[in-house]
Amino acid sequence: MATAQISLPLPVLPEGWSAPNDFKAIGTLTTPNQRNLEPVGPHFLAHARRKRHKRTFSEDERIQAQENVKKVEDEDADEISEPEDPLMLGRDAKDWKGQDHYAVLGLSKHRYRATDSQIKRAHRKKVLRHHPDKRAATGSSEDDSFFKCIQKAFEVLTDPVKRRQFDSVDENANVDPPSKKAASKSASAFYKLWGPVFESEARFSKKQPVPKLGNDKSSKEEVEEFYNFWFAFESWRSFEYQDEDVPDDNENRDQKRHVERKNNNARKKRKTEDTARLRQLVDDCLAGDERIKKFKKEARAGKDKKRLDREAEEKRVAEEAKKAKEEKEKLLKEKEEAEKAEKAEGKKAKEAAKNAAKKNKRVLKGSVKDANYLLPEGQEASAKRIDEVLGDVEAVMAKIDNEELAVLAGKLTGLKLAEDVGAVWNEEAKRLEGEGKLKTEEMKILGS
Repeated sequence: MATAQISLPLPVLPEGWSAPNDFKAIGTLTTPNQRNLEPVGPHFLAHARRKRHKRTFSEDERIQAQENVKKVEDEDADEISEPEDPLMLGRDAKDWKGQDHYAVLGLSKHRYRATDSQIKRAHRKKVLRHHPDKRAATGSSEDDSFFKCIQKAFEVLTDPVKRRQFDSVDENANVDPPSKKAASKSASAFYKLWGPVFESEARFSKKQPVPKLGNDKSSKEEVEEFYNFWFAFESWRSFEYQDEDVPDDNENRDQKRHVERKNNNARKKRKTEDTARLRQLVDDCLAGDERIKKFKKEARAGKDKKRLDREAEEKRVAEEAKKAKEEKEKLLKEKEEAEKAEKAEGKKAKEAAKNAAKKNKRVLKGSVKDANYLLPEGQEASAKRIDEVLGDVEAVMAKIDNEELAVLAGKLTGLKLAEDVGAVWNEEAKRLEGEGKLKTEEMKILGS
């Protein structure tokens, strides 16, 4: 291995320096050792690369730049790699408001979902490819117009306010609603086509998280929550990005105020149109949602069931009331008939008792007549005797009831002799006198 000797001069001593006064030795020098030095590091490797490939400094830098670009592209090929549109490469940098900033940086598929890290990596990749110095090193005649577009896109997307303004009007991030025919092809087609539409619109919501469209298994509460949210949707979407540029000329203040008023009116108009567009979108989705039809059908079935149950209950109550009324009328009629029959029976019994009393009275009167008015046989009863005996009989009969009358008639039935008949009558008269029902002075013949 080659060796090299390096001669290094000792530094000049400071002026006025004196060894005895200013220097104090605190140790001794070690014995010198001989070491081998090997050339290493990026600069040596660059020198070795140039020597090996026989390149000049400019050639080596150009080739290395190309390799770095390819390396960055390979690293980001999975996330932020997409082909560049030739028309986009020829854009005028002055028309920066009309450019798609995400497409310029190669983030078309990410758009508002792109992270800050992805934006920075995409910018680095584009700068390595389109930087004017790199393009000149590769011999390209392309101007720096597209590079300015890259820088402007990076400026907008890394500023939270400007990026929000651009996202507000980024039509390329919208998902077009499906046609009625396409959404109704199958049960899954509706949710598959409408779901991304609302996911795209959800980026403008002030309230997060936003309810999902769901599927055919979603409950009624989930579906109602989804549509209630979107019918009362609060959007942060603004349209400042599309404002007409306000002149910076301080002398023309009237023109500046005119442009500001014009921009404010244009924003309000766009906001109104966007609200109407979103409402129509929700209405179209609602009209084709089979779940709503199913819930309405179930609700109608529930109402019909309640109505039928109510009608059945009303019918049952009416029938029970009718039955109760009929039963009441029947009982009332039976009661009336029973009372009528009882009354008839009572009347009949009363008539029978009356007839029996009459018969018994005839028996009683007949008993004294048959017994010769209680005179011995062969002796003729005078009219006075007859009146006195019959008077006593009437007096006794007036003091007893029908049962006692029947008992007395039973005792007298079959008796013919005056003594026997008189004994029965006397006994009855004494009984009445004893009970206080009859007075002795009221009797003429009986009881004496």
